[in-house]
Amino acid sequence: MTDRVVIIGAGQAGFALAAKLRALKDNRPITLIGAEDVAPYQRPPLSKKYLLGEMSFDRLLFRPEHWYADNDVELRLSTWAEQIKRDSKEVLLQDGSVLNYGTLVLATGSTPRRLPAAIGGDLEGVYVARDKRDADLLADEMRPGRRVLIIGGGYIGLEAAAVARHRGLEVTVIEMADRILQRVAAKETADLMRAVHESHDVVIREKTGLKHLVGKNGRVSGAALSDGSVIDVDFVVVGIGVVPNDQLAKEADLEVANGIVVDEFARTSDPAIFAAGDCAALPWQGGRIRLESVQNAVDQAEAAAAVIAGGNEPYEPKPWFWSDQYDVKLQIAGFNLGYDETLLRPGAREGAHSVWYFREGLLIAVDAINDAKAYVTGKKLLEAGINPDRSILADPSADLKSLLS
Repeated sequence: MTDRVVIIGAGQAGFALAAKLRALKDNRPITLIGAEDVAPYQRPPLSKKYLLGEMSFDRLLFRPEHWYADNDVELRLSTWAEQIKRDSKEVLLQDGSVLNYGTLVLATGSTPRRLPAAIGGDLEGVYVARDKRDADLLADEMRPGRRVLIIGGGYIGLEAAAVARHRGLEVTVIEMADRILQRVAAKETADLMRAVHESHDVVIREKTGLKHLVGKNGRVSGAALSDGSVIDVDFVVVGIGVVPNDQLAKEADLEVANGIVVDEFARTSDPAIFAAGDCAALPWQGGRIRLESVQNAVDQAEAAAAVIAGGNEPYEPKPWFWSDQYDVKLQIAGFNLGYDETLLRPGAREGAHSVWYFREGLLIAVDAINDAKAYVTGKKLLEAGINPDRSILADPSADLKSLLS
């Protein structure tokens, strides 16, 4: 038998777990498996500063490559796991090798949804934005004056729109729902962000779906939309959500429900196997959620590492997110699931706003748009379990700090 920790997935969660084990002085062997051919790196800057040419790839690496050898972390790149044999505690890799484990960690992340081939999803010039390869392909396409269609008005789509406009492209965003950000934010936040994009000459078409893409010589050249119109495009970016990479777990007969089901210690239904990051469905207020964020990937992975190293502290999610678009920083504290009331508050500076979410009278989340004070205050209130005085929140001249006293 071996005490080796095998980590499947070399993204944010996988790397964070390996690094935390070493920080905790856990000296058992670690093998980190990554499907890409490069060392683990940050993903959020890929679709922003890296795509804009403002940051070189080496600056995205979590650690220099020698860190892995220096810390006795075996890094296996350009391969992936094809099967887990729980009875014998083995992982079969795509390259034909077999790894024995004492503890297995699934940090398999998520995969962007793609368009079906039947409506043109397999045409050349149709992209998603997830990894370095995607960013490199998009960088080649994003040249001034070209026309891009972005399918999906969520954060991924809107961030892509901001980068494309920054590079001088003509941008159209279509969203089949009634409004952009419908799944993830209140109407007030959506209205503010729509105004930002329209001020940068992005065309946003809500209540508009895609019927099919039009191809010419195997490459996308246009799009037929649900309102009967046809537009010319040079390329397409698809931002219609992600699905958790839970198939490997499912085939190993682990419990799966829109993600790999874990307990408050990040353990799966097999006590020798943990899961963390986008792929994990974790306990939340009597139910289960998946948190698709860098912050959760790091925090949950580090909590799992502490348990693997012998600790017994449960992971208590404290969600926060962010999105950078043009010169606008949208910061989100909490999780607005099931909100039934919102309050819009102007910030102290021009263009600053915050949206406060309530469920059954209790604060559950805050969106802060260029309003760091609202974000910090909201985050502290949520973490302390303090319900703010509505009269202070509703008064733009009131000092938010008084909510914490």
